Amino acid sequence: MSWLSDHLGLPTDVITRLLATVGIVLALWIARRLWTAAVAKRTSDPRLRYRWSKASAYTVAVIGLVLIGRLWLEGVQALVTYFGLVSAGLAVALRDPVVNFFGWFYISWRRPFVVGDRIAIAGVAGDVVDTRPFMFTLLEVGGREAGEQSSGRLVHVPNGRVFVEPITNYTQGFNYVWNEIPVTVTFESDWERARQILLGILNHEVGAVAEEAVLPIRDASRKFLIQYATLTPTVYTRIVENGVTLTLRYLCRPRRRRDTEHAISEAILRAFAQEPRIDFAYPTWRFYAHPAEGKPDLRPPQ
Repeated sequence: MSWLSDHLGLPTDVITRLLATVGIVLALWIARRLWTAAVAKRTSDPRLRYRWSKASAYTVAVIGLVLIGRLWLEGVQALVTYFGLVSAGLAVALRDPVVNFFGWFYISWRRPFVVGDRIAIAGVAGDVVDTRPFMFTLLEVGGREAGEQSSGRLVHVPNGRVFVEPITNYTQGFNYVWNEIPVTVTFESDWERARQILLGILNHEVGAVAEEAVLPIRDASRKFLIQYATLTPTVYTRIVENGVTLTLRYLCRPRRRRDTEHAISEAILRAFAQEPRIDFAYPTWRFYAHPAEGKPDLRPPQ
């Protein structure tokens, strides 16, 4: 010990604390490696591995701060005033990092979302893949036009945004969303027959989802004020400029929206192709000869 003190020019007690600090860091690092290795052997679930890895990192960090702090800090009472002044200055100079750090506490405590949830915040939607003391990371998904599928981009969002931005959580509580597909047929089409076909397609493709959602919505209603009179698929009718719009409305899981829409759309195309009295409507120009095409009682006298 005296040899190190002579060569480094440091007091013996400082050398002792440095060696003790290195020993603490090395011991905690080995403990965390053993912890994560034991978890990896017991489970292959990536989410469970991730949670244990983050928990071990935070636990080791807290233990290390306590042990090393007790080793180096002496005369704590004399330092209280000093740290009080320093913290006040830091709160002003480092406002954003401080807000982000408290945002992490809010996320960990209130849990508006957890890793694996699909959320939208600050105009960005994605799956939460990581949470850290100063930011959380989203694996971005596209909008409705892109089928809400992954874009492959990672978006890092400061934790402080949870205090000023509304958070849309697609998967927490009630893990289902309502999806709608509008289908417009011409005025001349048999819209009642079209509605029956669409309702049959819905019941065949996604009818089972309504049955499996009964228990989850019952559980969610105990925590949130969620009330639905009916969960079964339905078709709504509306008159628009170029025809009759039949809107299909049904429940699906957030990550299954594009798949269900794909299956339903193909079924509609096949069904309507077999119906001579049903035709799709689309924006177009039409010359309407009222004397020939209008209702007989409404035609002008000849």
